[in-house]
Amino acid sequence: MTLLPLLDACPKRMEYGPCGGVGFDGSCEIDAEHSCAFLPRGTVPWSGIDRVSVPDPGPRTATAAETLASLGTRPWVVADLPARALSVASIDSCAAVLAGEVDAVLAGDAGTARVQFPPAYRAHLLQRAGLRVWTGLNMRDRNRVAIEGELAALAVEGVAGVHCVTGDHTRTGHRPDAAPVFDLDSTEAAALARAAGHVVSVAASPAAPPVARRAARLREKLRAGADVCFVNHAGGAEPVRRFIDSVDAPVLYIPCVPVVVDHASADVLESFTTLVLPEGFLSRVRGAGDPRAEGIALAVALAEELLALPGVVGVNLSGGRDGGEEAFAEAQAEIARRLR
Repeated sequence: MTLLPLLDACPKRMEYGPCGGVGFDGSCEIDAEHSCAFLPRGTVPWSGIDRVSVPDPGPRTATAAETLASLGTRPWVVADLPARALSVASIDSCAAVLAGEVDAVLAGDAGTARVQFPPAYRAHLLQRAGLRVWTGLNMRDRNRVAIEGELAALAVEGVAGVHCVTGDHTRTGHRPDAAPVFDLDSTEAAALARAAGHVVSVAASPAAPPVARRAARLREKLRAGADVCFVNHAGGAEPVRRFIDSVDAPVLYIPCVPVVVDHASADVLESFTTLVLPEGFLSRVRGAGDPRAEGIALAVALAEELLALPGVVGVNLSGGRDGGEEAFAEAQAEIARRLR
């Protein structure tokens, strides 16, 4: 692998990298022939959008203030939204299962689709069904003007939080014909979301290279305005604990818990090459006489371990697959009930 100049090399045009998709061998997730351009460089310090301007934090929205008051008083269970991306009927069906069972749904982009409902409209559909919404906002499809518009609409809609991600490149999905935007990255978006008054969450990938600098990367996101960190699958509770200790900063953590209830959902999780699950997790589900019961039991056990860690205020029930979306939502609701 060779290294290209930073500004020309990153396909996502990131100023504050690297993203969480760096291969275990240090390769770029878009161009495996090259190393991630951020690896040989020190952590990029937060110095503003385009390294120039730092937005002033705005007053919290009423819903954001409620979220901050609630987080830490009891464990939150946040469920990935398993619904089909462009189906109102699927969203309504999954929402009906999850309403009253989970504390919020993380309504980001569906991993198997590139064309999505706009985030604010998706939030509207879910909140009319009685769900608290934590909205995912990617930088792939929108320039900064569109992002600011979505943040304003999400403030009006009253979402619980905004999860800022740089996003997957269009070349990795089913619409490689679409031009990626990447006008901003997740760190810059976090500053805009905080200026708009939201509770802001970002992701951290402790198991992805450069492992030794992932804590410093999160600290720069916190300086930009993030309040909450969703910790991607890192191999279990102990790796998450080590990561929290290394960050050593005031932040609320919501680690991901894999939900695997059949062979198909196991295959989906296994397809993410930089994802690290607890040893034997998938084999136990695949080898069980009742994979659904085993997957639910494993998810509950891991969630309880994670919730016992200092700084952890909730868990994110993560996973899903095409087909059987409502059945997957029912498994998430069962896990949430057992955790209560």
